Amino acid sequence: MDKPADHAALQARRAAHWRKTQRLTAILLLVWLLTGFLTVFYARELLHLNVFGWPLPFYMAAQGASLVYLAIIGVYAWSMRRLDREFHQAQHAAEKQP
Repeated sequence: MDKPADHAALQARRAAHWRKTQRLTAILLLVWLLTGFLTVFYARELLHLNVFGWPLPFYMAAQGASLVYLAIIGVYAWSMRRLDREFHQAQHAAEKQP
């Protein structure tokens, strides 16, 4: 086996895994920003939107933001498990190749 080629392939897989992780983190941080900051900052403009009969800013402050944060954690854990599994499967497949 050619060790420099294996090392280069491993580095490429690691770089791809890291890019996917960064993209996921950036998207989830954007969702966090939108729910945590912008709904409070634009509360007066969002008063006409209702969720379950309550104005959106009130709902987000009372319980909506907590539910969104819980969903963010769940999505992150599920996505990272899937990404890590794909990375390790590719790693094992590369190790088994002659």
